[in-house]
Amino acid sequence: MRPLRTRLAGVLLAVFTLTTAGCSASTGSGGGTGTDPDSADPAPAAAAQAADRVEPLTGTPAPDFPVTVTSADGERLTLRAADRIVPLSGSLSEIVFSLGLGERVVARDISTTFEQAADLPLVTRAHDVSAEGVLSLRPDLVLAETTTGPVESLDQIRAAGVPVLTVAPAKGLADVGPRIQAVAGALGVPSAGTELTERSEQRITAVREDVPEQGEGEDKPRVAFLYLRGSASVYLLGGADSGAASLIEAAGGVDAGAESGLTADFTPLTSEALVKAAPDAILVMSKGLESVGGVDGLEEIPGIAQTPAGLDRRIVSVEDGVLLSYGPRTDQVLATVIEQLYPGGTE
Repeated sequence: MRPLRTRLAGVLLAVFTLTTAGCSASTGSGGGTGTDPDSADPAPAAAAQAADRVEPLTGTPAPDFPVTVTSADGERLTLRAADRIVPLSGSLSEIVFSLGLGERVVARDISTTFEQAADLPLVTRAHDVSAEGVLSLRPDLVLAETTTGPVESLDQIRAAGVPVLTVAPAKGLADVGPRIQAVAGALGVPSAGTELTERSEQRITAVREDVPEQGEGEDKPRVAFLYLRGSASVYLLGGADSGAASLIEAAGGVDAGAESGLTADFTPLTSEALVKAAPDAILVMSKGLESVGGVDGLEEIPGIAQTPAGLDRRIVSVEDGVLLSYGPRTDQVLATVIEQLYPGGTE
């Protein structure tokens, strides 16, 4: 996900001094080793999972143009069509398909992993946008995060006369509705945006009711969010601005990194930081977990096995493309987190 990788950029630069070759693989500049999920296209694996689909609204909304909208970068855009759409993040693609306009999408980025988009041409490499690739598909609207880049590519797309609407990146559950409505407004289907927002928020509310009640004197589970790229020897602990806190709290937990005093988004993982965080559970992206050799490999990272989470092997794994997307499938993500976080069940 582009927003997550942008927040990671400063930390990865620091880690670079310790493991130059490994970080090159992680960021895509070195081509990767074949095991790093950011250096390869994950869509084929995702397409094999029947459950990895978005659910469009019933019926196909009829866009009403022209519309004038304000991009997240402050630019006012008058849009006259959205027949050939290029969303440059998995989260934005998910919103377009969920609105019922998936047939208008002509390309995808590397974080778009759900089944309906698997056969679309790829226009990013390691999350960097190819302006030439986008323009070759003759889009009449490009949707991007404010963190999408490189900036030169977006400028090239704009210079070719293609409108680029930017949307603020998701940071938590409160962003689900505003992001849906921003995209729906740009596509000329504000009513569908309202409907999708209501559906998404109702489903999230329903899932939150499944969080087990804490017993008297029982503490909420402390959950540490780890960003792992084993092929690059990159192991990071999420802090207050990692984007995971909202999801962890909705699942009835406490963000262990933030609670231990980490104010940055990510910090290199150390035994000392793990001891201070003392997580009861560890939240990871599924490809990141695979990159270190699964749960057994994770426990070989110094300090993990000595935490309550490591001792109990209490690991919560969610597919990379949806974990922090905060979109129409967030209820499914939250349900998955709750199910794994409370192995005794939610009854």
